[in-house]
Amino acid sequence: MTENVINLHKPTDPPTGENAPTVLTVVPDPAPASRLPLWVRSGRAVKAAATDENTKTVVRAVARHSLYTLNGGRIVARRTWDGRTGARYERMIRAAEVAGNIEVAEEWEERLQRFRQARHHRRMDLLHSPLEVAKGAAVGTGMGVAALIGLGIVMAINTKHPADVITPLAATIDFIATLIRIIQIVWGPALTIAPFLALLALWSVGAHQKAAPSWSMPEHQRSSEGEPITPSIVVKALRDLGVPALRNAIKEMGDAGASMLGPIRIAGCGVEVDVTLPSGVSTIEVQNRRRKLAENLTRHEHEVFIMLPVAARTVRLWIADSGALDEPIGPSPLVTDDKMTANYAKGRAPWGQDLRGDAAAISLYQRHLLITGLSNQGKTAALRALALWLALDRSVQFLMGDLKGAGDWAMFDGLATVLIQGPTDEHVIEVTEMVEGAVDEMNRRLQDPPGTQFPPLIVLVDEAQVAFMCPAVDDEKRPYGGSKAKSRYFTAVRKIHNQGRAVNVLMWQGTQDPTDQNLPKLVREGAHTRASLALGTESQARMALGDKAVDGGAAPNLLRPGLDKGTVVVASDGIKIPAGQASLTVRTHYIDTEGAHAIADRARTLRDGVTTLHAVERGEERDPLADILAVLGDEKRVFTQDVIKRLSASNEDAYGRWSFGDLTRVLDAAGVEPKKSHGRMVVRAEDVARALADRDNEGSASASE
Repeated sequence: MTENVINLHKPTDPPTGENAPTVLTVVPDPAPASRLPLWVRSGRAVKAAATDENTKTVVRAVARHSLYTLNGGRIVARRTWDGRTGARYERMIRAAEVAGNIEVAEEWEERLQRFRQARHHRRMDLLHSPLEVAKGAAVGTGMGVAALIGLGIVMAINTKHPADVITPLAATIDFIATLIRIIQIVWGPALTIAPFLALLALWSVGAHQKAAPSWSMPEHQRSSEGEPITPSIVVKALRDLGVPALRNAIKEMGDAGASMLGPIRIAGCGVEVDVTLPSGVSTIEVQNRRRKLAENLTRHEHEVFIMLPVAARTVRLWIADSGALDEPIGPSPLVTDDKMTANYAKGRAPWGQDLRGDAAAISLYQRHLLITGLSNQGKTAALRALALWLALDRSVQFLMGDLKGAGDWAMFDGLATVLIQGPTDEHVIEVTEMVEGAVDEMNRRLQDPPGTQFPPLIVLVDEAQVAFMCPAVDDEKRPYGGSKAKSRYFTAVRKIHNQGRAVNVLMWQGTQDPTDQNLPKLVREGAHTRASLALGTESQARMALGDKAVDGGAAPNLLRPGLDKGTVVVASDGIKIPAGQASLTVRTHYIDTEGAHAIADRARTLRDGVTTLHAVERGEERDPLADILAVLGDEKRVFTQDVIKRLSASNEDAYGRWSFGDLTRVLDAAGVEPKKSHGRMVVRAEDVARALADRDNEGSASASE
């Protein structure tokens, strides 16, 4: 029995032989559409034609040019109406009243009264003008005929032909007749063409004003992203911001809503405009809607900045050109100018550019500095650029601790007196002792007479959050990290913040992802210059810059992590900030590692050789009281100044920077009072020896107990 197989698919291996099954192949109908109803086929054809791109292009073109003509007529009618009536003045009066500006409203009302008076005079003149026109025409015609006849008389006298008297008058009449015939010929076609010329004029007005909806525009014009900022666009963006009082006020103003705006000024890679808000609208309501305002202006959120100038009830909008903030700003002058030097007291470090494209330079004179941000946003590069500039001033000394240890500060080897690099607890201990050493130097300087000039000492700690979070404790159970009063690092930083500025001992810190634990409140508020790169939240922005700056519009939390790398928001009196603003956004120059080493090499050539310590030398424990007795020797009494000199000579590292205050502190602690001999302070060996004996006896008694 033969098996019949119906195979709906083409076989890959066709069977062969006598016993091969019979295969029935189902062939599809070549033209199934021919059996569809006519109305279905017609509908498909119509749909295909309607959705075709060429059809859409034609429809958009017809709609666009028709609307150009229609809306051009509306524009011309509105202009004519405004020119013939006081409508323009009335709109401006209403706008001023809504904005609460009574003085401006009174000024426009005065202009309206002058316009009405002038219009009244013109209308009164029209009552007398027909008679005046008739008189003028009669007089003019008579004078014209007399002049022509006079000319004819002159011609007749010259030619001796009396008939030439009327020749000029006859020629004039013939010329007028010719003009009439020309007008008769042209008048008909002119009447026919005139409507088309009028429509063309209206179309031209509408096309110039782009008076058509965006859907009807060509493909390259339908996207409004990056379109130029105009008063109407700004007013419309504010109207649609979602603030009821603002929306209603702008609606009442009508076309006069642009009176809220100051002039739109080019400012760097964008434009700037001041907006005076109507009565009842607060600046915070606009600030809180930055994203929506940016979208209404066809910009991204990071391309619109809202600031508060000096004028009350006013916001200043800076609107970037679309995509301009994604472009690099160019190299640092430190890289391009190999002759550049620095001046700590009077100079300003070239840090970058503000949003207007102007150079942003910052003074570092006697200002503690704090810079923070999320990880990998360019914090170290921004901080390092300032230190590299300052290194070109040979008087500046550096103590540096890099608690990341990735080599970002390696170029300061040979520039910094101390350079500690590493992330471990041991490195934190060394950095803490380095900062405490700076505190000792500060105290020594404070003992000198007022007015003494001291070389700048910059104590720089990068990744300072590692120090604050360090769990290590010393032999006396005092923690190195933490934010309590017994924390050694915290206490040392606070001491420099409190008194270091007076003697040019300054604290610079760079931290990451700030919190109350890794950046205590007292430490961050002790900095005079505070800068922040991109952050995650507004609360972090307040930690970084302070409430005043954030309330004034500073928003590092709105910077884009990764995309706005190197962009900092700065709050400092050391940088030029426009009046009324509390902060400045700066796009910092990026100096790569190779460029940083080249700048550091230039700085080293300006200095005498600097031996950099890569760890704080602890050395052996000294007993100052015993050393004092040792340098007294066999003498009964020695002048205090000579004691200090002898101590320094005996151990430069331990006593090289001692002052009279240090000696007095040790003697007072031991109960030894300096006395005078021949009007000068001396130290008596007998008193020091007795104090040492008493201390030893007390120590023995304590041990026996």
